[in-house]
Amino acid sequence: MKNSDQPIQIDIVSDVVCPWCIIGYRQLAEALKDTNTAHEIHWHPFELNPNMPAEGQNLREHIIEKYGRSVQESNESRTRMTAAGTEVGFEFHFTDDTRMHNTFNLHQLLHWADPQGRMHDLKQALFTAHFTNNRNISDNAVLADIASEIGLDRAEALAVLEDQRFAKEVRDSEQRSAQQGIQGVPAVIFNGRHLVSGAQGVENFTRILKQLAENPD
Repeated sequence: MKNSDQPIQIDIVSDVVCPWCIIGYRQLAEALKDTNTAHEIHWHPFELNPNMPAEGQNLREHIIEKYGRSVQESNESRTRMTAAGTEVGFEFHFTDDTRMHNTFNLHQLLHWADPQGRMHDLKQALFTAHFTNNRNISDNAVLADIASEIGLDRAEALAVLEDQRFAKEVRDSEQRSAQQGIQGVPAVIFNGRHLVSGAQGVENFTRILKQLAENPD
């Protein structure tokens, strides 16, 4: 049964190098489908590691350095994420060479794709490029290739990245999220009022959607 003809506005603050962001989105997408909920999704930038150098860093080294985790704990975390991804049809392919990247340029490319109606598609393609195919999303040429693969203009994508034309817009958006108190991702905001943090699971997202259908305000 359809919950409502009025689409729910869903703002998602996330980063492409955040595994729980794609898991959480896929869980939400499944809940939206199961409840036949009309919706509009808007993506917003967040940088997990804004000070990450352009060349990135080995992911395992980064996790150990940033969070103090052991190799065993890192392996266990990867196993949990891979299983959670499988449950929602997303494939993680972690290797010893998997890297953490600086995503500032990537967010500029997403901003550029938005008025073309392709931000969502590009976001999904970037998640797959990073987590499934281990492509170097620190490389502007690779980012332009990914944009081209979903039908966007490669030369224009590369120009956007090289001239940094949307740097201010991305910084401003990140600042607005920070002012809202968002310090971690994924952060999902329903109808501009109800903030839900983290990958909640299909069941919990379904419950939230049903509550919103009954009490949209």
